[in-house]
Amino acid sequence: TEVIPHLIDRALARGLAPLDAFRETLDRLRGAFALAVLIEGEDQLILGARRGSPLVVGYGDGEMYLGSDALAVGPMTSQIAYLDEGDYVAIDRTTARIFDAGGRPVTRQIRIIPPAAALVEKGAYRHFMEKEIHDQPGACQHTLSAYLDPVTGRARAPGGLDFSLVDRIQIVACGTANYAGLISRYLFESLARIPVDIDVASEFRYRAPPVRKGTLCIAISQSGETADTLAALRWCRDQGLGTAAVVNVHTSTMAREADILLPTHAGPEIGVASTKAFTSQVAALTALAVAAAAARGRIDAAEEARLTRLLLEAPRLISGALALEDQIRALAPELAKARDVLYFGRGVMSALALEGALKLKEISYIHAEGYPAGELKHGPIALIDEATPVIVLAPSDALFEKTVSNTAEVMARGGPVIFITDEEGARRAPAGVRLIVTPGCDDIVAPLVYAVPIQMLAYYVAVQKGADVDQPRNLAKSVTVE
Repeated sequence: TEVIPHLIDRALARGLAPLDAFRETLDRLRGAFALAVLIEGEDQLILGARRGSPLVVGYGDGEMYLGSDALAVGPMTSQIAYLDEGDYVAIDRTTARIFDAGGRPVTRQIRIIPPAAALVEKGAYRHFMEKEIHDQPGACQHTLSAYLDPVTGRARAPGGLDFSLVDRIQIVACGTANYAGLISRYLFESLARIPVDIDVASEFRYRAPPVRKGTLCIAISQSGETADTLAALRWCRDQGLGTAAVVNVHTSTMAREADILLPTHAGPEIGVASTKAFTSQVAALTALAVAAAAARGRIDAAEEARLTRLLLEAPRLISGALALEDQIRALAPELAKARDVLYFGRGVMSALALEGALKLKEISYIHAEGYPAGELKHGPIALIDEATPVIVLAPSDALFEKTVSNTAEVMARGGPVIFITDEEGARRAPAGVRLIVTPGCDDIVAPLVYAVPIQMLAYYVAVQKGADVDQPRNLAKSVTVE
């Protein structure tokens, strides 16, 4: 980054005008960037450019702005224009002159952003993350309403997506979004019988996987600007695959470039550790799995209506899980003393175990790992001792007895266990575990319900340790570089 102003300065010293010096410099740069440039003596000029990373222009009354996204400029103006890939811009107090990568003047649509993007407050909550955990019943309800019709009991896929024409699904995502994709793999395969491949987006295109027509690429990203995921989406598009984007920012680059937008409606998420965006992704993907099963004739109308009703109950069940807050807060002081924590689950809960471990380590800085419970004796059991807490996700489903057996193995080696289950599971849980009892629910909504206690556990441990919950060290909300 330090090289860029030197390159501009050299061009200016040769007598080039500021915009020409900027354009010449951009032609020499490689890689991803979003730039805003001030030049001494040019008090009415800001230059901006984007390649790989997002940049927006904000239009005010006698004032103009550059920002990373709508949320950044939202408090100042509701009118924004998204720069396309390779665009650069010169703004003064009243106008924006935008050019494409070839230097040709272009016009980019000015959009009106909703007030929610401009007015984001913590309210009575201590941190944005705490507020966003409590926002989840509403966020999931808003998201599910875009995919489910409570009157007809039908699940719908937006954008004309026809799952009867889809032979295979390729999911690409990073971090928490990747774990939402892992959860959806179980649902797409079990309900709709569509084979699903899922890859960490940063690795996907470098192994140049063989793909074939009939495969739908689904990219998952809260911001819609995640650099690796966007690159993977573009790679799939270039291979001739249909593309869809599960995103929370509906005007983002990913939303604009994908063939089909699959929106979540979580509202602005400020905390770096994703909470309501994650559950909204899971809600949207679960509803899509039901829609896919119906479109492919794998379930009849009665079963579709039953699953729709179950999903529409999810916001109420999430609210019930939020009522566990005081109980979970009481566990935090002891858990905060740990150096290592393990998370176990079976089936879809093994994917949620990965998400629980990620939440704990990214905001409390405690090393944590998630594993399928069946992998216990294939290595992780060597880590277990009296100082290594184990978080077990154990709904009373078909795999409950196996999970209990794995838990007994942990306890036999002195490992302290926090056992998250429902009322039925609590009656059958091993003696000596610390119980967190969630509302009883069907398997299809269990990931949404069980996400809440693992989020709150991470949050209160981080608060106990005095960590910066909303802005953990070394992390950014949106990873816009590779």
